[in-house]
Amino acid sequence: MMNNPNASQAEIIAALPLQQQEDFIESLTEGEVEYLLSSWRDFLARKNQLSPDGDWDIWMMMAGRGFGKTRSGSEWVREQVLNCMETEGEPIRIGLVNETQKDLTQVMVEGDSGILAVCDDIIEKRIKKPVEIYFKNGSIALGYNGTEPEQLRGPQFHRFWFDELAKYRYARETWDQAQFGLRLGKHPRCLITTTPRPIELIKAIHAGNEGRVHVTVGNTRENMSNLAKSFIDKIYNKYSGTRLGRQELDGEILGDVQGALWRLSEIDMYRFRKDFTNADPFHGLPKMERVVVAIDPAASNDENSDEHGIVVAGISHGEAYILDDGSLKGSPSDWGKKSVALYDKWQADSIVVEKNNGGDMCKSTIHTVRSTLPVIMVHASRGKHTRAEPIAALYSQGRVHHVGAFTELEDQMTNMTDKGYVGEKSPDRCDALVWALTALFNNIIRDNTKKGNATKILPIKNFW
Repeated sequence: MMNNPNASQAEIIAALPLQQQEDFIESLTEGEVEYLLSSWRDFLARKNQLSPDGDWDIWMMMAGRGFGKTRSGSEWVREQVLNCMETEGEPIRIGLVNETQKDLTQVMVEGDSGILAVCDDIIEKRIKKPVEIYFKNGSIALGYNGTEPEQLRGPQFHRFWFDELAKYRYARETWDQAQFGLRLGKHPRCLITTTPRPIELIKAIHAGNEGRVHVTVGNTRENMSNLAKSFIDKIYNKYSGTRLGRQELDGEILGDVQGALWRLSEIDMYRFRKDFTNADPFHGLPKMERVVVAIDPAASNDENSDEHGIVVAGISHGEAYILDDGSLKGSPSDWGKKSVALYDKWQADSIVVEKNNGGDMCKSTIHTVRSTLPVIMVHASRGKHTRAEPIAALYSQGRVHHVGAFTELEDQMTNMTDKGYVGEKSPDRCDALVWALTALFNNIIRDNTKKGNATKILPIKNFW
């Protein structure tokens, strides 16, 4: 029995007894069958995949993975193009934005549920790079990525579609630039399709602080009939009911973890808003006195291995800046080459590795790539959460600034508690961050008193 109030007509029919399904199909003409199989609004879409009525500026579809967000976005673009003469009286310009150029191309444009698949019959031509899609009625869609917000300075549009906005490194900067350009037509609008994450921008949009918003929520369960059994067995059954599952599958905006050493709201408070008017990676940042690349390598190298944590941080006048997160999966050669590349990009002074975790091997791997690089060994004499406590205290004092957002790193940080790590697998990115900041703030001291082993942070003036 179908018990999903948002079920599509196709799902309702598929849930009927076989004989009733056959009777329904036999009652249709060939033309009716063809229409239903191609009709998104009347047959294929669930109710919460359809654009809402009402006088909204922003439609935020906040749903779990596998919900069908990409198909919903592509179908929304199709409807906007087909109805533009009625709604705007002219062809329209649509901005397509994803976190990276790869996601833009492979998901929004070329994916199985992307614009090319959904809008094939109404497209005149497509240019791959830069992403440009020309429709037969004169409308055009132009693609951008969230790593270069300055691309959006100047162009103007009737509509925008942002995909996975919650994970952009420069979400706020990208969003703000786009809003200046969303100025054409009678009622400029935008669609956001995203798995939620409690960043400042998503919370602001959800609260209605960025314009009149209609929020659609949805979860992975609603689209089970269209998902591979292997996905349900490996992902859904494993994570359903967990904190990660509530965010990634149920589409919830989660609050802070109890006892967390870091809170995303605190990271957001001191986040550095980068100046993108110059290609120099340091442009707009204060002059760095030291820059380090810190590595926390995984113990193994197979499909089930953890990531190799690689984080770049710099310090200026007693305040640290998280500049890059180059963490990856791969061989020692892979992380060695990546670390050296980041060392060059950020003009680093040294590479930091943990002595306990195969420090000599790490040093050898780095020197295999370049024999002259200075390597600093740090010693782990305490547990992960104990090592992280003085670093978290620096964040509370506003001494650490993330240059943009680092989604995976920050997720690990906010799952590190005073009792240990409560996230999935190993917090390699967070460990690398701790090593980097420990090397930069090397005068953090321990105050061993009779009251306990409390962490004490020296005033800024005593660091230098």
